[in-house]
Amino acid sequence: MHGYEAGVGLLLTVIAAVAFSAKAIFVKLAYRYHVDAVTLLMLRMAFALPFFIAIAWREEKRAAMRLSGRQIAVLIGLGLSGYYLAAMLDFIGLQYISAGLERMVLFAYPTLTVMLGLLLFGQKPPRHAPLALLLSYAGIALAVAHEVRLSEGHVALGTALVFASAMAYALYLVGSGHMIGQLGTARFTAHAMVVSALAVIVQFLLTRDTALLAQPLPVYALALAMAVISTVLPAFLMSAGIRRIGAGTAAMAASVGPVSTIVLAALILGEPITLLQLAGLLLVLSGVGLIGMGRVSKSS
Repeated sequence: MHGYEAGVGLLLTVIAAVAFSAKAIFVKLAYRYHVDAVTLLMLRMAFALPFFIAIAWREEKRAAMRLSGRQIAVLIGLGLSGYYLAAMLDFIGLQYISAGLERMVLFAYPTLTVMLGLLLFGQKPPRHAPLALLLSYAGIALAVAHEVRLSEGHVALGTALVFASAMAYALYLVGSGHMIGQLGTARFTAHAMVVSALAVIVQFLLTRDTALLAQPLPVYALALAMAVISTVLPAFLMSAGIRRIGAGTAAMAASVGPVSTIVLAALILGEPITLLQLAGLLLVLSGVGLIGMGRVSKSS
């Protein structure tokens, strides 16, 4: 049963990674209609919010115990980190860099997850962690160099914003592993996502004119697609995967994400695929693979 559960966990994580990675494509398509990042993220979360409220309400009715004050505080913190701060930084960063580079930089989160696990919970890192870090960030450097050659925009700013997004998401993953064990996958995810969605909506109301809600129909369609395909679906699938195989291994299994984004960006957005970009991707995936090997060897 253990092997079956691990296989299911890997499959769920891969599906979640592909669905979540499609978000960058939706965002880039929406930006063609000159919608700003905060408005687009608000529309995405507004469409997703009813799903999460319904699931959170159902899970609370089923729960044997009410949430404690500490659990509520942790849920708020993780919700603000994982799908509010990380998403906001990512959406803004995508204004400056390509979808392919965004996904590659964002994929620094597996190595960041390992480092945060060491710093926050004293989890011993895999034996190959230093080499994994070197490979991953060398790959990101190659990808950034590729982008600089093709663009005159603010590549450094976009890269820094997306890297900060990866750090916020890694913090969410590390914390979620502990909370999922206490609350269960659906209950934890629904509550964390409600927090995230409400934070985004509040920010929009405080910083934007509601006249910005008058967007072209394709923007609403893309926001709805992001809500269902790249928010609701992967949020629950990823949490279910983490429950079965752990945060570190789940992060490694999600290595399909950058590959799928680069392929989709080439097919849909017309972004070029170069040897330099592929070399960078190979280094990043090699680094994540080493992290995953270390996790597997420790659990065997």
